Amino acid sequence: MRRTGRLVRRGGDRGRTSRADDFREFAAGRTNQLFRSASLLTGGDTHLAEDLVQETLGRMYTLWGRVDRIDNPAGYAQTVLVRTFLTHRRRHSASERPLGELPESAPAPGDDPDLRIALLDALGQLSAKDRAVVVLRYWEDRSVEETADAMHVSSAAVRTRSVRALAKLRQQLGGRFTEFAAR
Repeated sequence: MRRTGRLVRRGGDRGRTSRADDFREFAAGRTNQLFRSASLLTGGDTHLAEDLVQETLGRMYTLWGRVDRIDNPAGYAQTVLVRTFLTHRRRHSASERPLGELPESAPAPGDDPDLRIALLDALGQLSAKDRAVVVLRYWEDRSVEETADAMHVSSAAVRTRSVRALAKLRQQLGGRFTEFAAR
């Protein structure tokens, strides 16, 4: 509809703009947390972590119009991230793996670089599903049921994987585990 030479938009476009603005706000507030989780899931591969976050945010945007039916959009985004990671691992299970070198970065105050490297190396040795359980249960501090729901497995499977994954981590860290725990 034209009036005095300008295009006047109907209410439908305003809803789309509001949706986009709401999503931008959500994405800006959650990107760092999603990236940290993705970095842990990928064993420190920051490039893959960035890709996973971008794909997660893209999937969330397509669902954003229905977000009012999602009780916890931030939690749902974490679930989408884990599912995206697991799908990626299934697709690329036979592909090359990056070297165990971490990117150059200055440690944050209070960070222990030796502990961080040891833990990332140990996480990188776990299978994708074990790593996902450890990240969700102990990094994201999710319950067994929430973790099971995010991974589409039973609660018993999460408990079993947790026990086995933690045992593998203890075995990999060996004596260093008690050294790091004492710090």
